[in-house]
Amino acid sequence: MASADEERRLSAAEVKTLPQNQTSGASDMAHIVLTFDNNKLASALYGQFDENLARLEQKLGVDIRSRGNQLTIKGSASAAEQARRALDNLYGILQKGTDIGQSDVDGAVRMAVAADDQLTLPTLERKGKVSAAQISTRKKTIYARSLNQDAYMRALERSELVFGIGPAGTGKTYLAVAHAAMLLERGMVERIILSRPAVEAGERLGFLPGDMKEKVDPYLRPLYDALYDMMPADKVERAIAAEVIEIAPLAFMRGRTLAHAAVILDEAQNTTPMQMKMFLTRLGENSRMIVTGDPTQIDLPPSTKSGLVEALRVLDGVAGAVTVRFNDVDVVRHPLVAEIVRAYDRDAKLSRGLGAES
Repeated sequence: MASADEERRLSAAEVKTLPQNQTSGASDMAHIVLTFDNNKLASALYGQFDENLARLEQKLGVDIRSRGNQLTIKGSASAAEQARRALDNLYGILQKGTDIGQSDVDGAVRMAVAADDQLTLPTLERKGKVSAAQISTRKKTIYARSLNQDAYMRALERSELVFGIGPAGTGKTYLAVAHAAMLLERGMVERIILSRPAVEAGERLGFLPGDMKEKVDPYLRPLYDALYDMMPADKVERAIAAEVIEIAPLAFMRGRTLAHAAVILDEAQNTTPMQMKMFLTRLGENSRMIVTGDPTQIDLPPSTKSGLVEALRVLDGVAGAVTVRFNDVDVVRHPLVAEIVRAYDRDAKLSRGLGAES
């Protein structure tokens, strides 16, 4: 057994890897001991009745035992190392004063499993350890919970035009709004502009009461929810009143140049090609543009092409435009949502296959 002098110190905890008996079937097993330097944070890391540790055991197939501020992880070498990475990540979040929950545990597991292959955009540099991208405002700090979320958040930092493409529940819209709120708070932009095509299944603007803002507001509710999550409610209300945060119906953006702004177009799959070209050419000096959408959820008339689908094709390879694609693995809502996405994807593939045969 390794002595205390042989233990190596990490930023979050002491880690001790104990050798296993080199008998048949045991050579690929690992035994890792973590000793945390803050008992209060260690308790928060474990969760109530050790629920966070139990979740890690379930996700990674390891055995984790706690004794005070010390943890023992047993399992296959790869799974034990993934558990260590996840725990180190979660402990780092706690050290920064942010609470963690089961969704954070799930995210840490995703990041730990993907760590060896994790790439960051747009340089595609290989990362040696888990270091999740983050977005911080005075009210809240959020961390990447999947490999594609990490790539997306880093793309938002570095690129002026970012497309976030994928199914519901992957965080593409929420992260876009959070990033815009951070830019505004830091003075890197002067305003936030939110836009979304007013097209939904079975409804049009004319059926809704009120003036144009009141008609558009229901469509922008997900964007508002993210804003209120990242900024104090009174600050959001004042910013909207002062048009620092502007609700801009897509149809009314023609002729404008959007300078010094973070501009978000949500549900972009429901734009026409003409609308999308018009929107993209509004990009002005010192602005960031984020376009989010799901090409599998197009509510346009059957004969109308999606502007998002066309833009992704036309802009493929254009310098400065980055596309990050999410999939069912990135769904961070209820686990059932990921299963629903997979089921619909399977059905769509089956339908396409049958159509090709007929």
